[in-house]
Amino acid sequence: MVKRAENEQPQKAFGWAARDPSGILSTFHFSRRHEIVGFVTAVGSSVHKFKVGDRVGVGVIVGSCQTCDICEQSLENYFPNVILTYNSTEPDGTNTYGGYFDMIVVHQRFALHFLENLPSDAGAPLLCAGITVYSPMKYYGMNELGKHLGVVGLGRLGHIVMKIGKAFGLKVNVISTFPKKEDEAITKLGVDAFVFSSDPAKLKAVVNTMDYIIDTIAAVHPLTPLLSLLKIDSKLITVGLPEKPLELLVFPLVLGRKLVGGSDIGGTKATQEMLDFCAKHNITADIELISVASINMAMEGLAKSDVKL
Repeated sequence: MVKRAENEQPQKAFGWAARDPSGILSTFHFSRRHEIVGFVTAVGSSVHKFKVGDRVGVGVIVGSCQTCDICEQSLENYFPNVILTYNSTEPDGTNTYGGYFDMIVVHQRFALHFLENLPSDAGAPLLCAGITVYSPMKYYGMNELGKHLGVVGLGRLGHIVMKIGKAFGLKVNVISTFPKKEDEAITKLGVDAFVFSSDPAKLKAVVNTMDYIIDTIAAVHPLTPLLSLLKIDSKLITVGLPEKPLELLVFPLVLGRKLVGGSDIGGTKATQEMLDFCAKHNITADIELISVASINMAMEGLAKSDVKL
């Protein structure tokens, strides 16, 4: 039965976050699935946002109070008791298990329109990875035409940062410890330069050249060397989720009046804006499409970092 003011959709595509810091196994077995795309099959009597047949997406969030100052700003992702698509509990005590099912029932506020030219499969990862990087880029003003953006890491988040950065008209440099990824970054993703960060000479060549840096790395790594790459009054924003503290010296911050910040996914308004932007600029995630029967093998590969990106 479809709940009042909610819509039900059959699943057509979904994604799994390869860098879930809690690991594959979680409180509710096999629950890390939060990039869901499908078609509306029924709507509640109070639904006005969607109709049967609409293609919609559901991301990381499926519930919040909707009435506090935070929610009224459409910043549901920062609501203290936010209800996630996975590993959360609804007010009535029902657990949320994510999207590896034929159907999902969700409040219309947390379902998002998918424009016709945005594919379900390669568009699904945008519901997490896309908004994770788009939200801070917009909030911190990292979208000024002609500015210089550094992207630390060429993975699930990093490759989408590069695509969005180029769509904003930025000069984009990749900063990576894997020199074998240089060809992919320049030839496939069209970035302007590749910086091999394990080579001091390569780093020295780009000191004081960048207006913004987005750090997507989830592993523990020092932040201080990245600060030297930034110009005065520039920004280093982290969106990876290392489990341990990162090294950061204050002196380089105060010398250049530099800012270090962070960001966590995005609210419903920003996520819809991101999807529309990506549809307009033909931005999708680079994916490997598999069948449902191959999920267990794929998750084992993700745990071993045996993935394309």
